[in-house]
Amino acid sequence: MRKKLLGLTVAALALAFASAVQAQETKTIGVSIPAADHGWTAGVVFHAERVAKLLMAEHPGLNVIVKTSPDPATQANAVQDLAVQGIDALVILPSDPDPLVNAIKEVKDAGKFVAIVDRAPSVNDGTVRDLYVAGNNPALGEVAGKYIAENTPDAEVVVIRGLPIPIDQQRQDGFDKGIAGSNVKILDRQFGNWNRDDAFKVMQDYLTKYQKIDVVWCQDDDMAVGVLEAIAQSKRTDIKYVVGGAGSKDMIKKVMDGDSMIPVDVLYPPAMVGTAMEMTAAALYSQVPVSGTYTIDATLITKENAANYYFPDSPF
Repeated sequence: MRKKLLGLTVAALALAFASAVQAQETKTIGVSIPAADHGWTAGVVFHAERVAKLLMAEHPGLNVIVKTSPDPATQANAVQDLAVQGIDALVILPSDPDPLVNAIKEVKDAGKFVAIVDRAPSVNDGTVRDLYVAGNNPALGEVAGKYIAENTPDAEVVVIRGLPIPIDQQRQDGFDKGIAGSNVKILDRQFGNWNRDDAFKVMQDYLTKYQKIDVVWCQDDDMAVGVLEAIAQSKRTDIKYVVGGAGSKDMIKKVMDGDSMIPVDVLYPPAMVGTAMEMTAAALYSQVPVSGTYTIDATLITKENAANYYFPDSPF
């Protein structure tokens, strides 16, 4: 009798294990992200693919599908393709959020878990997503603004913006808050599209228009590369320093090395897409409460703490 009961127990455990594995096999997370058109998005692609492998190793039945798209229209089609494949959850970093709202809501309305990363639509609540993971966009601007106001309070500053989407305005508003009460003067603001070549052209324009520039603030480290190149070619010596953002390995290395043109940087990690994917997997498998907003600090990277954020093997 004892052997019979033991056999039944083993069989029951085996059946339970098989059922668990079978249940896991039905889980699919779709990940929709922009194509790697500049350094930060290259980092997003890198971390999305890296975390996808880690999650599938951790959950043998899980399938994670990562799709990259060059523009909002293509990304909307990619989201629809993922939905047709029968996903249980969607993690999306929109190239431009508002044009993608309808595609995202279709997934949400079908009862699937939705996590939006970085770029939030104008209406960013439970009707559109379950989870929102992002860096602190207002703080990215505010931290940069405060640094400039404290270190060069009478600076004449040119600003290179990103793209005309909500997070750009959030960063601008934060920057204005950071310099409030100081004598910092904004000479000009133009879009550099988070692209080093475009930022190079904008900076060339600034160098032609303004005989004196103290500081350059640009929202993205890729743009800072173009800015530094334009300054170097002009042989201008009036510009004291450049403040970028995101925490690219090249800019952090400059901070570590004490480069006077890049004294600091502001963190905005592309690895946040991996954070969203891990939290989404936890919602599917661990049944823990995962909802609301998860915000990553906009840390000021200085020579003293730069080594903590330097990852030489990263593509960004």
